[in-house]
Amino acid sequence: MPNRSSLRRELGLWSLIAYGVGDILGAGIYALVGEVAGRAGRYAWLSFVVTIVLAGFTALSYAELGSRFPQSGGEASFCRKTIGWNWLATLVGFLVLCSGVASLATVSWAFVGYLLEAAPVQAASPLFKGSLLIGFVAVLGGINLWGIRQSSTVNIVCTVVEAAGLLTVVVVGAAYLMQEQAVAPPPLVCEPIAWGGVMQGSALAFFAFIGFEDMVNVSEEVRRPERNLPIAILVSLGVATTLYVAVVLVATAIVPPHELARSEAPLLEVIRRGLPDVSTWWFTVIALFAVANTGLLNFIMGSRLLYGMAGEGLLPGWLYAVHPKTETPHRTIGLVFLLAVALALSGSLAHLAGTANVLLLAVFATVNLSLVVLKRQGRAGNATFVVPIMIPLLGAASCILLIGFVPWRSLATAAAMVAAAGVVVVLFHRRARVDASEERR
Repeated sequence: MPNRSSLRRELGLWSLIAYGVGDILGAGIYALVGEVAGRAGRYAWLSFVVTIVLAGFTALSYAELGSRFPQSGGEASFCRKTIGWNWLATLVGFLVLCSGVASLATVSWAFVGYLLEAAPVQAASPLFKGSLLIGFVAVLGGINLWGIRQSSTVNIVCTVVEAAGLLTVVVVGAAYLMQEQAVAPPPLVCEPIAWGGVMQGSALAFFAFIGFEDMVNVSEEVRRPERNLPIAILVSLGVATTLYVAVVLVATAIVPPHELARSEAPLLEVIRRGLPDVSTWWFTVIALFAVANTGLLNFIMGSRLLYGMAGEGLLPGWLYAVHPKTETPHRTIGLVFLLAVALALSGSLAHLAGTANVLLLAVFATVNLSLVVLKRQGRAGNATFVVPIMIPLLGAASCILLIGFVPWRSLATAAAMVAAAGVVVVLFHRRARVDASEERR
Protein backbone atom coordinates (compact mmCIF):
# COMPACT_ATOMS: atom_id res chain seq x y z
CA MET A 1 0.00 0.00 0.00
CA PRO A 2 1.31 3.49 -0.82
CA ASN A 3 1.95 5.98 1.91
CA ARG A 4 -1.24 8.11 1.97
CA SER A 5 -0.40 10.77 4.53
CA SER A 6 -2.08 14.13 3.92
CA LEU A 7 -0.65 17.24 2.34
CA ARG A 8 0.17 19.99 4.82
CA ARG A 9 -1.96 23.19 4.91
CA GLU A 10 0.72 25.88 4.88
CA LEU A 11 -0.67 28.59 2.58
CA GLY A 12 -2.68 31.56 3.84
CA LEU A 13 -4.43 34.21 1.73
CA TRP A 14 -1.35 36.34 1.04
CA SER A 15 0.79 33.33 0.25
CA LEU A 16 -1.90 32.13 -2.15
CA ILE A 17 -2.10 35.56 -3.82
CA ALA A 18 1.68 35.52 -4.19
CA TYR A 19 1.38 32.03 -5.70
CA GLY A 20 -1.21 33.27 -8.19
CA VAL A 21 0.58 36.48 -9.12
CA GLY A 22 3.87 34.62 -9.47
CA ASP A 23 2.28 31.98 -11.69
CA ILE A 24 0.50 34.46 -13.96
CA LEU A 25 3.43 36.87 -14.23
CA GLY A 26 6.75 35.63 -15.51
CA ALA A 27 7.46 33.67 -18.63
CA GLY A 28 4.31 34.72 -20.46
CA ILE A 29 5.09 38.42 -20.54
CA TYR A 30 8.90 38.16 -20.40
CA ALA A 31 9.11 35.71 -23.30
CA LEU A 32 6.01 36.16 -25.46
CA VAL A 33 5.44 39.91 -25.71
CA GLY A 34 7.57 39.87 -28.85
CA GLU A 35 5.56 37.03 -30.39
CA VAL A 36 2.30 38.89 -29.71
CA ALA A 37 3.72 42.14 -31.12
CA GLY A 38 4.78 40.27 -34.26
CA ARG A 39 1.15 39.36 -34.90
CA ALA A 40 -0.77 42.40 -33.62
CA GLY A 41 1.83 45.13 -34.26
CA ARG A 42 1.36 48.27 -32.19
CA TYR A 43 -2.05 46.98 -31.18
CA ALA A 44 -0.43 44.27 -29.06
CA TRP A 45 -1.86 46.04 -26.02
CA LEU A 46 -5.34 45.42 -27.45
CA SER A 47 -4.58 41.71 -27.76
CA PHE A 48 -3.88 41.64 -24.03
CA VAL A 49 -7.06 43.59 -23.25
CA VAL A 50 -9.17 41.18 -25.33
CA THR A 51 -7.49 38.24 -23.62
CA ILE A 52 -8.18 39.42 -20.08
CA VAL A 53 -11.84 40.07 -20.90
CA LEU A 54 -12.23 36.56 -22.33
CA ALA A 55 -10.11 34.91 -19.64
CA GLY A 56 -12.00 36.81 -16.94
CA PHE A 57 -15.19 34.81 -17.56
CA THR A 58 -13.33 31.55 -16.96
CA ALA A 59 -11.54 32.94 -13.91
CA LEU A 60 -14.91 33.79 -12.34
CA SER A 61 -16.11 30.24 -13.01
CA TYR A 62 -12.97 28.87 -11.36
CA ALA A 63 -13.55 31.13 -8.36
CA GLU A 64 -17.02 29.66 -7.78
CA LEU A 65 -16.01 26.04 -8.42
CA GLY A 66 -12.90 26.46 -6.25
CA SER A 67 -15.06 27.66 -3.36
CA ARG A 68 -17.39 24.68 -3.81
CA PHE A 69 -14.80 21.90 -4.36
CA PRO A 70 -11.42 22.89 -2.88
CA GLN A 71 -9.48 19.75 -3.82
CA SER A 72 -6.10 19.06 -5.43
CA GLY A 73 -7.78 17.28 -8.33
CA GLY A 74 -8.91 20.69 -9.58
CA GLU A 75 -10.58 20.47 -12.97
CA ALA A 76 -10.87 16.68 -12.79
CA SER A 77 -12.71 17.00 -9.47
CA PHE A 78 -14.98 19.69 -10.89
CA CYS A 79 -16.05 17.48 -13.80
CA ARG A 80 -16.48 14.36 -11.69
CA LYS A 81 -18.63 16.14 -9.09
CA THR A 82 -20.80 18.04 -11.61
CA ILE A 83 -21.11 15.98 -14.80
CA GLY A 84 -20.37 12.68 -13.04
CA TRP A 85 -18.47 10.88 -15.81
CA ASN A 86 -15.24 9.45 -14.45
CA TRP A 87 -13.76 8.98 -17.91
CA LEU A 88 -14.35 12.66 -18.76
CA ALA A 89 -12.88 13.75 -15.43
CA THR A 90 -9.79 11.65 -16.09
CA LEU A 91 -9.45 13.00 -19.63
CA VAL A 92 -9.78 16.60 -18.43
CA GLY A 93 -7.20 15.94 -15.75
CA PHE A 94 -4.81 14.55 -18.34
CA LEU A 95 -5.32 17.59 -20.57
CA VAL A 96 -4.55 19.92 -17.65
CA LEU A 97 -1.45 17.87 -16.96
CA CYS A 98 -0.41 18.06 -20.61
CA SER A 99 -0.94 21.83 -20.65
CA GLY A 100 1.07 22.22 -17.46
CA VAL A 101 3.89 20.11 -18.84
CA ALA A 102 3.77 22.09 -22.10
CA SER A 103 3.93 25.33 -20.08
CA LEU A 104 6.89 24.02 -18.09
CA ALA A 105 8.60 23.05 -21.34
CA THR A 106 7.88 26.53 -22.75
CA VAL A 107 9.38 28.40 -19.83
CA SER A 108 12.38 26.08 -19.84
CA TRP A 109 13.28 27.29 -23.33
CA ALA A 110 12.59 30.87 -22.25
CA PHE A 111 15.02 30.42 -19.35
CA VAL A 112 17.70 29.05 -21.67
CA GLY A 113 17.12 31.94 -24.08
CA TYR A 114 17.61 34.63 -21.43
CA LEU A 115 20.56 32.79 -19.90
CA LEU A 116 22.40 32.54 -23.22
CA GLU A 117 21.58 36.18 -23.94
CA ALA A 118 23.61 37.13 -20.88
CA ALA A 119 26.34 34.49 -21.21
CA PRO A 120 29.43 34.98 -23.40
CA VAL A 121 28.35 32.17 -25.74
CA GLN A 122 28.23 33.18 -29.37
CA ALA A 123 26.72 30.03 -30.85
CA ALA A 124 25.54 27.45 -28.35
CA SER A 125 25.07 23.95 -29.75
CA PRO A 126 21.71 22.16 -29.44
CA LEU A 127 23.36 19.67 -27.08
CA PHE A 128 24.54 22.48 -24.80
CA LYS A 129 21.10 24.11 -24.81
CA GLY A 130 19.47 20.76 -24.08
CA SER A 131 21.80 20.16 -21.15
CA LEU A 132 20.97 23.57 -19.69
CA LEU A 133 17.28 22.85 -20.08
CA ILE A 134 17.48 19.48 -18.31
CA GLY A 135 19.51 20.98 -15.49
CA PHE A 136 16.96 23.79 -15.08
CA VAL A 137 14.01 21.38 -14.84
CA ALA A 138 15.96 19.19 -12.38
CA VAL A 139 16.56 22.17 -10.06
CA LEU A 140 12.85 23.03 -10.12
CA GLY A 141 12.05 19.40 -9.32
CA GLY A 142 14.39 19.50 -6.35
CA ILE A 143 12.72 22.63 -4.94
CA ASN A 144 9.29 21.06 -5.46
CA LEU A 145 10.37 17.91 -3.63
CA TRP A 146 11.87 19.97 -0.79
CA GLY A 147 8.43 21.03 0.51
CA ILE A 148 5.46 23.31 -0.14
CA ARG A 149 6.56 25.84 2.49
CA GLN A 150 10.02 26.10 0.94
CA SER A 151 8.52 26.25 -2.55
CA SER A 152 6.18 29.02 -1.40
CA THR A 153 9.10 30.99 0.03
CA VAL A 154 11.02 30.69 -3.24
CA ASN A 155 7.86 31.73 -5.10
CA ILE A 156 7.37 34.85 -2.97
CA VAL A 157 10.97 35.95 -3.51
CA CYS A 158 10.72 35.35 -7.26
CA THR A 159 7.34 37.09 -7.47
CA VAL A 160 8.72 40.24 -5.85
CA VAL A 161 11.70 40.18 -8.21
CA GLU A 162 9.66 39.63 -11.38
CA ALA A 163 7.07 42.27 -10.46
CA ALA A 164 9.91 44.72 -9.78
CA GLY A 165 11.32 43.87 -13.22
CA LEU A 166 8.04 44.70 -14.96
CA LEU A 167 7.71 47.95 -13.01
CA THR A 168 11.28 48.78 -14.06
CA VAL A 169 10.30 48.29 -17.72
CA VAL A 170 7.37 50.68 -17.28
CA VAL A 171 9.40 53.34 -15.46
CA VAL A 172 12.42 53.16 -17.77
CA GLY A 173 10.19 53.16 -20.83
CA ALA A 174 8.08 56.08 -19.67
CA ALA A 175 11.20 58.12 -18.87
CA TYR A 176 12.64 57.33 -22.30
CA LEU A 177 9.45 58.34 -24.10
CA MET A 178 9.37 61.68 -22.31
CA GLN A 179 12.79 62.57 -23.63
CA GLU A 180 13.01 64.74 -26.72
CA GLN A 181 14.94 62.11 -28.70
CA ALA A 182 12.16 59.56 -28.34
CA VAL A 183 10.65 59.75 -31.80
CA ALA A 184 8.81 56.41 -31.92
CA PRO A 185 5.06 56.77 -32.62
CA PRO A 186 2.76 56.14 -29.66
CA PRO A 187 1.18 52.69 -29.37
CA LEU A 188 -2.38 54.02 -29.37
CA VAL A 189 -2.15 54.83 -33.07
CA CYS A 190 -5.14 56.08 -35.00
CA GLU A 191 -5.13 53.55 -37.82
CA PRO A 192 -7.43 50.70 -38.83
CA ILE A 193 -7.25 47.73 -36.48
CA ALA A 194 -6.26 44.44 -38.14
CA TRP A 195 -8.55 42.29 -36.03
CA GLY A 196 -7.20 39.06 -37.46
CA GLY A 197 -3.72 39.91 -36.14
CA VAL A 198 -5.15 41.16 -32.85
CA MET A 199 -7.04 37.91 -32.29
CA GLN A 200 -4.01 35.81 -33.25
CA GLY A 201 -2.01 37.82 -30.75
CA SER A 202 -4.78 37.36 -28.19
CA ALA A 203 -4.74 33.58 -28.64
CA LEU A 204 -1.00 33.61 -27.94
CA ALA A 205 -1.25 36.22 -25.15
CA PHE A 206 -3.58 33.82 -23.36
CA PHE A 207 -0.46 31.98 -22.26
CA ALA A 208 0.57 35.08 -20.30
CA PHE A 209 -2.62 34.90 -18.23
CA ILE A 210 -2.73 31.21 -17.44
CA GLY A 211 -1.85 30.43 -13.87
CA PHE A 212 -5.05 31.34 -12.05
CA GLU A 213 -6.30 27.80 -12.73
CA ASP A 214 -3.24 26.32 -11.00
CA MET A 215 -4.36 27.81 -7.71
CA VAL A 216 -7.15 25.25 -7.29
CA ASN A 217 -4.60 22.42 -7.46
CA VAL A 218 -3.01 23.50 -4.17
CA SER A 219 -6.40 23.73 -2.42
CA GLU A 220 -5.51 20.98 0.03
CA GLU A 221 -2.46 22.98 1.11
CA VAL A 222 -4.44 26.22 1.67
CA ARG A 223 -5.99 27.36 4.94
CA ARG A 224 -9.72 28.21 4.57
CA PRO A 225 -9.73 27.50 0.81
CA GLU A 226 -13.49 28.13 0.46
CA ARG A 227 -12.89 31.78 1.35
CA ASN A 228 -9.34 32.37 0.17
CA LEU A 229 -9.42 30.81 -3.31
CA PRO A 230 -11.96 33.18 -4.94
CA ILE A 231 -10.30 36.25 -3.44
CA ALA A 232 -6.82 35.18 -4.48
CA ILE A 233 -7.86 34.32 -8.06
CA LEU A 234 -9.46 37.71 -8.69
CA VAL A 235 -6.74 39.76 -6.99
CA SER A 236 -4.00 37.91 -8.86
CA LEU A 237 -5.63 38.55 -12.24
CA GLY A 238 -6.16 42.22 -11.43
CA VAL A 239 -2.50 42.74 -10.54
CA ALA A 240 -1.28 40.90 -13.63
CA THR A 241 -3.59 42.79 -16.01
CA THR A 242 -2.46 46.20 -14.77
CA LEU A 243 1.21 45.36 -15.18
CA TYR A 244 0.78 43.65 -18.55
CA VAL A 245 -1.04 46.47 -20.31
CA ALA A 246 1.46 49.04 -19.03
CA VAL A 247 4.44 46.93 -20.11
CA VAL A 248 3.09 46.22 -23.59
CA LEU A 249 2.23 49.87 -24.21
CA VAL A 250 5.76 50.91 -23.31
CA ALA A 251 7.49 48.04 -25.14
CA THR A 252 5.75 48.64 -28.47
CA ALA A 253 6.36 52.38 -28.23
CA ILE A 254 10.12 52.01 -27.75
CA VAL A 255 10.95 48.98 -29.92
CA PRO A 256 9.26 48.40 -33.30
CA PRO A 257 7.01 45.32 -33.14
CA HIS A 258 8.93 43.45 -35.85
CA GLU A 259 12.14 43.84 -33.84
CA LEU A 260 10.44 42.65 -30.67
CA ALA A 261 9.24 39.60 -32.57
CA ARG A 262 12.80 38.68 -33.59
CA SER A 263 14.27 39.00 -30.10
CA GLU A 264 14.71 35.97 -27.82
CA ALA A 265 14.66 38.35 -24.83
CA PRO A 266 12.17 41.10 -25.85
CA LEU A 267 11.90 42.99 -22.57
CA LEU A 268 15.67 43.02 -22.26
CA GLU A 269 15.70 44.78 -25.63
CA VAL A 270 13.31 47.40 -24.24
CA ILE A 271 15.64 48.05 -21.29
CA ARG A 272 18.63 48.32 -23.63
CA ARG A 273 16.86 50.98 -25.69
CA GLY A 274 15.71 52.86 -22.61
CA LEU A 275 19.11 52.73 -20.88
CA PRO A 276 21.63 52.69 -23.75
CA ASP A 277 24.57 53.67 -21.55
CA VAL A 278 23.89 51.26 -18.68
CA SER A 279 24.82 47.59 -18.44
CA THR A 280 21.69 45.43 -18.47
CA TRP A 281 22.98 42.19 -16.93
CA TRP A 282 20.84 42.86 -13.86
CA PHE A 283 17.64 42.75 -15.91
CA THR A 284 18.62 39.39 -17.34
CA VAL A 285 18.86 38.11 -13.77
CA ILE A 286 15.36 39.47 -13.06
CA ALA A 287 14.00 37.77 -16.17
CA LEU A 288 15.60 34.48 -15.13
CA PHE A 289 13.90 34.72 -11.73
CA ALA A 290 10.56 35.40 -13.42
CA VAL A 291 10.81 32.54 -15.87
CA ALA A 292 12.05 30.12 -13.21
CA ASN A 293 9.15 31.01 -10.93
CA THR A 294 6.58 30.23 -13.61
CA GLY A 295 8.30 26.91 -14.24
CA LEU A 296 8.32 26.05 -10.54
CA LEU A 297 4.62 26.75 -10.11
CA ASN A 298 3.71 24.75 -13.21
CA PHE A 299 5.77 21.91 -11.79
CA ILE A 300 3.91 22.11 -8.47
CA MET A 301 0.54 22.18 -10.23
CA GLY A 302 1.27 19.13 -12.37
CA SER A 303 2.50 17.03 -9.49
CA ARG A 304 -0.45 17.96 -7.23
CA LEU A 305 -2.95 17.34 -10.02
CA LEU A 306 -1.67 13.79 -10.57
CA TYR A 307 -1.67 13.20 -6.81
CA GLY A 308 -5.27 14.45 -6.47
CA MET A 309 -6.52 12.39 -9.41
CA ALA A 310 -4.91 9.26 -7.98
CA GLY A 311 -6.56 9.99 -4.64
CA GLU A 312 -9.99 10.07 -6.31
CA GLY A 313 -9.40 6.78 -8.10
CA LEU A 314 -8.96 8.38 -11.53
CA LEU A 315 -5.32 7.22 -11.79
CA PRO A 316 -3.36 4.24 -10.41
CA GLY A 317 -3.12 4.26 -6.62
CA TRP A 318 0.70 4.09 -6.53
CA LEU A 319 0.76 7.77 -7.55
CA TYR A 320 -1.19 8.68 -4.40
CA ALA A 321 1.82 8.80 -2.12
CA VAL A 322 3.81 11.48 -0.33
CA HIS A 323 7.37 11.39 0.91
CA PRO A 324 7.46 10.67 4.66
CA LYS A 325 10.01 13.43 5.36
CA THR A 326 9.13 16.26 2.96
CA GLU A 327 5.38 15.50 2.78
CA THR A 328 5.40 16.16 -0.96
CA PRO A 329 4.13 13.83 -3.74
CA HIS A 330 7.54 12.54 -4.79
CA ARG A 331 6.33 9.99 -7.34
CA THR A 332 4.26 12.48 -9.31
CA ILE A 333 7.12 14.99 -9.14
CA GLY A 334 9.40 12.48 -10.82
CA LEU A 335 6.81 11.71 -13.49
CA VAL A 336 6.26 15.40 -14.33
CA PHE A 337 10.04 15.88 -14.62
CA LEU A 338 10.34 13.11 -17.23
CA LEU A 339 7.36 14.35 -19.24
CA ALA A 340 8.51 17.99 -19.23
CA VAL A 341 12.04 17.20 -20.41
CA ALA A 342 10.77 14.95 -23.20
CA LEU A 343 8.32 17.57 -24.47
CA ALA A 344 10.74 20.50 -24.13
CA LEU A 345 13.33 18.79 -26.28
CA SER A 346 10.77 18.31 -29.05
CA GLY A 347 9.58 21.87 -29.80
CA SER A 348 10.20 25.61 -29.92
CA LEU A 349 8.98 28.28 -27.49
CA ALA A 350 6.10 29.68 -29.57
CA HIS A 351 5.00 26.20 -30.67
CA LEU A 352 4.92 24.86 -27.10
CA ALA A 353 3.11 27.96 -25.83
CA GLY A 354 0.46 27.57 -28.52
CA THR A 355 0.06 23.90 -27.65
CA ALA A 356 -0.39 24.70 -23.96
CA ASN A 357 -3.00 27.30 -24.89
CA VAL A 358 -5.06 24.90 -27.02
CA LEU A 359 -5.11 22.27 -24.29
CA LEU A 360 -6.07 24.74 -21.58
CA LEU A 361 -8.71 26.43 -23.71
CA ALA A 362 -10.34 23.02 -24.26
CA VAL A 363 -10.17 22.34 -20.52
CA PHE A 364 -11.54 25.79 -19.68
CA ALA A 365 -14.49 25.27 -22.02
CA THR A 366 -15.27 21.98 -20.26
CA VAL A 367 -14.93 23.51 -16.78
CA ASN A 368 -17.28 26.36 -17.73
CA LEU A 369 -19.82 23.86 -19.04
CA SER A 370 -19.52 21.82 -15.83
CA LEU A 371 -20.54 24.92 -13.86
CA VAL A 372 -23.48 25.41 -16.23
CA VAL A 373 -24.57 21.82 -15.52
CA LEU A 374 -24.22 22.40 -11.77
CA LYS A 375 -26.36 25.53 -11.89
CA ARG A 376 -29.03 23.94 -14.05
CA GLN A 377 -29.22 21.10 -11.54
CA GLY A 378 -29.99 23.70 -8.88
CA ARG A 379 -27.31 22.46 -6.48
CA ALA A 380 -26.59 25.34 -4.13
CA GLY A 381 -23.86 23.59 -2.17
CA ASN A 382 -21.54 25.48 0.14
CA ALA A 383 -20.28 28.06 -2.34
CA THR A 384 -18.97 31.27 -0.79
CA PHE A 385 -18.70 32.90 -4.24
CA VAL A 386 -21.46 32.68 -6.86
CA VAL A 387 -21.70 34.02 -10.43
CA PRO A 388 -24.73 34.13 -12.78
CA ILE A 389 -25.08 31.31 -15.33
CA MET A 390 -24.26 33.72 -18.17
CA ILE A 391 -20.64 33.92 -16.96
CA PRO A 392 -19.72 30.24 -17.60
CA LEU A 393 -21.68 30.33 -20.88
CA LEU A 394 -19.62 33.31 -22.07
CA GLY A 395 -16.49 31.62 -20.73
CA ALA A 396 -17.07 28.47 -22.77
CA ALA A 397 -17.87 30.47 -25.92
CA SER A 398 -14.76 32.66 -25.57
CA CYS A 399 -12.49 29.64 -25.16
CA ILE A 400 -13.86 28.00 -28.29
CA LEU A 401 -13.44 31.32 -30.16
CA LEU A 402 -9.76 31.66 -29.22
CA ILE A 403 -8.93 28.08 -30.28
CA GLY A 404 -9.76 29.10 -33.85
CA PHE A 405 -6.88 31.59 -33.90
CA VAL A 406 -4.13 29.24 -32.71
CA PRO A 407 -1.51 28.23 -35.36
CA TRP A 408 -2.25 24.90 -37.05
CA ARG A 409 1.02 23.29 -35.90
CA SER A 410 0.12 23.85 -32.26
CA LEU A 411 -3.38 22.56 -32.96
CA ALA A 412 -1.91 19.39 -34.48
CA THR A 413 0.39 18.80 -31.50
CA ALA A 414 -2.46 19.39 -29.07
CA ALA A 415 -4.69 16.99 -31.02
CA ALA A 416 -1.99 14.31 -30.84
CA MET A 417 -1.68 14.80 -27.07
CA VAL A 418 -5.46 14.61 -26.66
CA ALA A 419 -5.51 11.36 -28.65
CA ALA A 420 -2.72 9.90 -26.52
CA ALA A 421 -4.51 10.96 -23.33
CA GLY A 422 -7.71 9.39 -24.64
CA VAL A 423 -5.95 6.06 -25.21
CA VAL A 424 -4.56 6.12 -21.65
CA VAL A 425 -7.99 6.94 -20.22
CA VAL A 426 -9.70 4.11 -22.14
CA LEU A 427 -7.09 1.56 -21.11
CA PHE A 428 -7.12 2.62 -17.46
CA HIS A 429 -10.90 2.61 -17.10
CA ARG A 430 -11.20 -0.68 -18.96
CA ARG A 431 -8.72 -2.21 -16.51
CA ALA A 432 -10.57 -0.63 -13.59
CA ARG A 433 -13.86 -2.21 -14.74
CA VAL A 434 -12.20 -5.60 -15.09
CA ASP A 435 -10.71 -5.34 -11.58
CA ALA A 436 -14.09 -4.29 -10.15
CA SER A 437 -15.80 -7.21 -11.89
CA GLU A 438 -13.27 -9.68 -10.48
CA GLU A 439 -13.72 -8.30 -6.97
CA ARG A 440 -17.50 -8.77 -7.17
CA ARG A 441 -16.96 -12.40 -8.12
